[in-house]
Amino acid sequence: MKNEEIIEQYNSAVIGSYGRLDLALESGSGEQGSSADGKTYIDFGSGIGTNSLGYADREWADAVSEQAHKVQHVSNYYYNSTAGAFAVRLTAMTGTDKLFFGNSGAEANECAIKIARKRSFDKYGDPNRTTIITLVNSFHGRTVTTLSATGQEHFHNYFFPFTPGFKYVEANNIEALREAIDGSVCAIMFEFIQGEGGVNVLEQSFVDEIFTLAKQYDLATVSDEVQTGVGRTAKLLAAEHFGVKPDIVTLAKGLGGGLPIGVCLTRGEYADVLTPGTHGSTFGGNPVVCAGGLVVLKRLSDPAFMDELQRKAAYFRQSLEALPRVRSVSGLGLMLGAELEGAAAADVLKAALDKGLLVLTAKTKLRCLPPLTITYEQIDAGMAILKEVLESI
Repeated sequence: MKNEEIIEQYNSAVIGSYGRLDLALESGSGEQGSSADGKTYIDFGSGIGTNSLGYADREWADAVSEQAHKVQHVSNYYYNSTAGAFAVRLTAMTGTDKLFFGNSGAEANECAIKIARKRSFDKYGDPNRTTIITLVNSFHGRTVTTLSATGQEHFHNYFFPFTPGFKYVEANNIEALREAIDGSVCAIMFEFIQGEGGVNVLEQSFVDEIFTLAKQYDLATVSDEVQTGVGRTAKLLAAEHFGVKPDIVTLAKGLGGGLPIGVCLTRGEYADVLTPGTHGSTFGGNPVVCAGGLVVLKRLSDPAFMDELQRKAAYFRQSLEALPRVRSVSGLGLMLGAELEGAAAADVLKAALDKGLLVLTAKTKLRCLPPLTITYEQIDAGMAILKEVLESI
């Protein structure tokens, strides 16, 4: 089928809840995707940070295929060695104790919210000690509860009533954070870098205050690393940049290398809050997904890979900063947002697409989340396209 035929077929049967671009990606290799019409695209978006090893990585694809030939699903009535191996490796790598398997970032965050609230109730017996502080411009998911946790007003529409029990504080505003804490608060939930909110990085002093206040008032610290985790910031977790260890950490996106997964990692007393019957997920811990995830973890465990990732991230940022009309660049590692001067990010995205480059936006910024495996040659080629677009738009 041709590109236009695929789009027409898709739109005839799929609810139009996305503003899609006129591109049908049908195959890919490494850092390049290919349309149904055979045109290739350098990918600076990696499926919004999900294709962490690029398209169809050979080792990853072989592991997924091998597992699919063994068993594709195991009910959570039973155990599975692939999921167990993945859990042991990930908790060891992150310095956490136990995890819960889900299928997405939203599921991981739902689990984190439930753990924070149940731990508070178990310890204090107070059904009113349930409020979770989140940050303005945060994004935590599309379920009714994670939309409620999201600190962006335009998401709080249509789907009334929203789940109560959330307060929103301006990021990096220490005084506002202090004032928000009262006897109803049980947790503080945050992203170290607000991806959908504009690639905004938290200040070290603000992060430090979160943990100081959490200790003082016995609050759970919940870090949403759905987008920032899994090597995206050139470290396994963004928390490493800030020298802190949250009680609860959520991961998804790049963790499965392109297959759906979400995990909620826990430390200390939070590891045993959920008991049989208090939470579940039918497809959580899927062995095929975990087989792919083990390949991702293997790469991220390689010191040479991580050292090269940091060098590539620095090179990518320097190249982005050198482009015309780029006023500033925010973010860490390969999670970067470019504030443009005299050009709309949405217009640049469309013009770049026409020339064979896939990029993203985050509010007014041009956003880049390339595969962790991207080559210097592909960085140069993509930047050349961006330079051409920014000079002509």
